[in-house]
Amino acid sequence: MATSGRRRSGRLLILLALLLIIILAVVVFVMARTGGLFTPKGTAVPLENVSPTPPQNMVDILVVADQIPRGTKLSQEMMQSGKITYVKYPQSQLFEGLFITNPEDLDKYYAKYDLSRGAPITIGVVSDKPVGSEAAQRVQKGKVAIAIPITRLTSIAYAPQAGDHVGLIVSLLLTDLDANFQTRLPNVVGAVVLPGPQTTGTDQSKTEQNTATVTILPGTSPQGRAELDTTLNQPIYLLPSEPNQRPRLVSQMLISDAEVLWVGNFPEDGNLSKEPTPVPTTAAQGQAETQPAPQPFKPDIITVVVNAQDAVTLNYLLLAGARLNLVLRNPGETDPMTTQAATLQFILDQYKIPNPAKLSYGVEPRIDTLVYPTPQGGE
Repeated sequence: MATSGRRRSGRLLILLALLLIIILAVVVFVMARTGGLFTPKGTAVPLENVSPTPPQNMVDILVVADQIPRGTKLSQEMMQSGKITYVKYPQSQLFEGLFITNPEDLDKYYAKYDLSRGAPITIGVVSDKPVGSEAAQRVQKGKVAIAIPITRLTSIAYAPQAGDHVGLIVSLLLTDLDANFQTRLPNVVGAVVLPGPQTTGTDQSKTEQNTATVTILPGTSPQGRAELDTTLNQPIYLLPSEPNQRPRLVSQMLISDAEVLWVGNFPEDGNLSKEPTPVPTTAAQGQAETQPAPQPFKPDIITVVVNAQDAVTLNYLLLAGARLNLVLRNPGETDPMTTQAATLQFILDQYKIPNPAKLSYGVEPRIDTLVYPTPQGGE
């Protein structure tokens, strides 16, 4: 009796589970039909009431179908040749005046840059005037570009590259001039021969001199100056020990910020995206040609962007034989730098370098020039 009771209880539980599964399936089916299962409460929309998204209005814009080099004159014929074509573009995203949509407008423009395939033709990539070199495009308005010679020493060991900012130091040698003659002092002394009888030759014969003459005699010294010797209490005439005066050196920061436009010669095709390459050397006659080893690029000229007045000043200094030296700046620092001109007096005072005293003894051997010693033993 107990066993049959347990069997009836098991059948009852199975029937209840089946009933619950059926009820749950009906609820899921009904909610899926009404949208209540997948949408928030109160937002269910019958499928038959949902309207399709209206299609967007599309317009034709002009795009590049084949590479167009910078400076090319655009024309309607490029549509027939396949250089330029149409593509569809949503009218809702079309900004007025941005895209060129009328092929007839192409005849007005030149390509301002190299236009790659697929690029839309916009007002920003064309010019209504013939396009100059790419180098000229990189010069800011109100500025000019000028080239100056460089060496490994004056160019910070060839560190500057296009886009860097540099300063320019100028060094000059200054000498005293005779303001009227515009020649270097001291002047040369000439002997003045007054008119009247003159004795010439060893026989003391006399000739008549009608006019005064100035004669530069052999061995004539430069013009000196008279001074009173305090020991002898006698006037003496001092002459320079050297035929020419020693020029005085001065250095100063001429331009504190100039942008480097290019280093070395510009590419012949004007494409500034190319890196400059050195010219390979050829083998001498009679020798077998071998593949030259890659040579480091050693430019001898650099082009910088400065204002017009600085360009005129640089041109004058180059013609005057001044020496220019570059200093490299941080690209984020373009503010003017204030410096003091460096002279021998400034260096002695600023860095507290004393004028050595005259002693009764000295080093041996005598040193007249400064030369760094050579290491011994080839080390």
